[in-house]
Amino acid sequence: MARPSKTAAIDYAAAHDLTHGLLERAICPPDRPFVLVKDADKKGLRLRVTKAGGKHWQFETRMKGKLITRALGEWPAVSIADAKAEAHRLRGLTETGIDPRELEHQQQAAQAAEKAAAAAHAVTVGEVWAIYLEARRPRWGERHYSEHLLLVKAGGVPSKRAAGGVTAPGILHPLMALPLRDLTTPVIEAWAEREAQTRPAAARLAWRCLKAFLSWCAEQKEYAPVLAGVNPAKTKKARESLGKAGVKEDALLKEQLPAWFDAVRQLQNPMIAAYLQTLLLTGARAGEVLGLRWEDINIKWRGLTIRDKVEGTRVIPLTPYVWHLLAALPRRNDFVFSSLTAAGGCIAIPRNPHHDACAVAGIDGLTVHGLRRSFKSLTEWLEIPAGVVAQIMGHKPSATAEKHYTVRPLDLLRVHHERIEAWILEQAGIVFDAKAEPGKLRAVN
Repeated sequence: MARPSKTAAIDYAAAHDLTHGLLERAICPPDRPFVLVKDADKKGLRLRVTKAGGKHWQFETRMKGKLITRALGEWPAVSIADAKAEAHRLRGLTETGIDPRELEHQQQAAQAAEKAAAAAHAVTVGEVWAIYLEARRPRWGERHYSEHLLLVKAGGVPSKRAAGGVTAPGILHPLMALPLRDLTTPVIEAWAEREAQTRPAAARLAWRCLKAFLSWCAEQKEYAPVLAGVNPAKTKKARESLGKAGVKEDALLKEQLPAWFDAVRQLQNPMIAAYLQTLLLTGARAGEVLGLRWEDINIKWRGLTIRDKVEGTRVIPLTPYVWHLLAALPRRNDFVFSSLTAAGGCIAIPRNPHHDACAVAGIDGLTVHGLRRSFKSLTEWLEIPAGVVAQIMGHKPSATAEKHYTVRPLDLLRVHHERIEAWILEQAGIVFDAKAEPGKLRAVN
């Protein structure tokens, strides 16, 4: 048979011995969207030529009655020899019952898994910690979230209050630069032993947070392969190094009330004096009282809405003396215990002023949180029902009857709470007319 002329028209219905010249001459007629130049050697291989001049390799065959088409690349970037070789490989797969598409999907999945494993193997504790915080934030309160940020802060920020003039790094910050794979049991045990020497209480809290973090990591498919299978923070040695928290017993005695009130009321800052007295007389947590806003005070029904860290909010009675203290404060922003200089708009927990007041009163070791403990302890003198005190303080009910059957409205709580306040003031030697009208709220520019 004579060789076809290099200038002869190409019969696109027939198969051809593919050559460079043949493919160069292949063009799509104007009346068709595309034409196929079929290979006579490798069944299913063809070059798709479009009206726009594009030339792309294709392999086409049928498998179990279904048409399979695979793109092999553009000519001449993919040569005739390479296209034939790939067509030969695909033909071999289909003839043995292997779908090349499924094979590619499996290979891609394996590559993606390998890439993810490599990324997880190189990821640092700090990077995963940030992801952990964002994942858990919807289920946490803002304070709990902020405390986790403080655990890993870098420090080094200028501060007049900090030792050395700059803030110290967070207790977990030294671990953040480590690859997650290197956060092993020996590393955590060494950290626990080191931190227990200087700040054991803070280290115990950080250790609990670290255990929760690593438990979360073990539940994530990206990070579980990096961990050894057992939470590396759950070790006996770390627990022994950190020790057990001692039972705190700092609380005001009944006999100490006159001296404590006298010293606190003489503090130069009336905002701090009112804050400390409110803490004692409500039994609320230090942060809960700091978060009080003017909108939380219900004058009509004499209620005080507390932003509870456990239940969200709780309403307690607005007792006469506490309302007397709050009404006398200037209204400078939304916060009751406001500050014009603090970034958050309210004062910080006044631990140093309280310590100074206790020193004047001759009371040793009484912390700000000890005022909450004092409220609970002092109610024992009055034999107030335990459920009433727990509800005022925001403690969860401890019995089935309390949890499901006892409902105490605000007016019933007020009967007991006003009795508690009156008794504490009486023991402190403070003369106060509970029926006197509190001072009006003053707006301060």
